[in-house]
Amino acid sequence: MGATPDIAVLDQLIKQRIDELLPQKMEEKLAQMTAKKTPSMTIIATKGTLDWAYPPFILASTGAALGWDVSIFFTFYGLNLLKKDISDLKISPLGNPGMPMKMPFGPAWFKNINWNIPNAVQAVIPGFETLATALMKQTIKNTGVAEIAELRSVCVESGVKLIGCQMTVDLFGFSQADFIPEAKEFCGAARFLPMAQQADVSLFI
Repeated sequence: MGATPDIAVLDQLIKQRIDELLPQKMEEKLAQMTAKKTPSMTIIATKGTLDWAYPPFILASTGAALGWDVSIFFTFYGLNLLKKDISDLKISPLGNPGMPMKMPFGPAWFKNINWNIPNAVQAVIPGFETLATALMKQTIKNTGVAEIAELRSVCVESGVKLIGCQMTVDLFGFSQADFIPEAKEFCGAARFLPMAQQADVSLFI
């Protein structure tokens, strides 16, 4: 009969083998879990002008098209983007140095001019905001860019969760009936922040 193996040596060999295999198995398991996990994105939309309405809906619809789980939290003026009628959204060029005015009509050389109109001039011209909005809408139409209502519909159809800030609703005296029925959830920051914490991508707009 062969010699009986030393129990201590045998335990040490078993432990060593486990130590070798465990990290590998854990890495494999983690890789499998990561591969199965659906990426998620949360967006906080705080602005309600025509130009600032595009980023949250473009990013959300793109994320949804990639198969991500996407939620948008509309707070303060961002709640305007959840209203039933958003045809009256305007832009505010006043105080926006990153927004040179371009004309959506005329010959190419004319349309390529950046009309950097001073704030002092914008502030004293009656109806300047309405004019700037009309020019922006015409530019959107000319270039074939989807309108905000279309982008919002794409988000809804793609399963993007539209969440309204209940505190802002109360602050501005809105009622949930003022908003589209697809905005089914209204909550506060305490409910939304844990969602943002767990998301793979979280954006503030």
